[in-house]
Amino acid sequence: MLVLTRKLGEAILIGDNVKISILEIEGDKIRIGIDAPREIKVMREELITQTIDYNIESLKSKNDILEQFNQLKQKNN
Repeated sequence: MLVLTRKLGEAILIGDNVKISILEIEGDKIRIGIDAPREIKVMREELITQTIDYNIESLKSKNDILEQFNQLKQKNN
């Protein structure tokens, strides 16, 4: 991991077409701007993690329902 220190108004360039700018610093919060081509996905990590966790829980629920269905099916046979 590369760790850089930037001040308000400074930027970081990634490759030829991605620019990350420090827009505002207020207390413990920093606003950044990301200038990148539309074909490059830029997403917040916590949203990706939350979506993955939700999908895993959803699969568990489906497995539980299928197990309950199979148990009911066996009882009725």
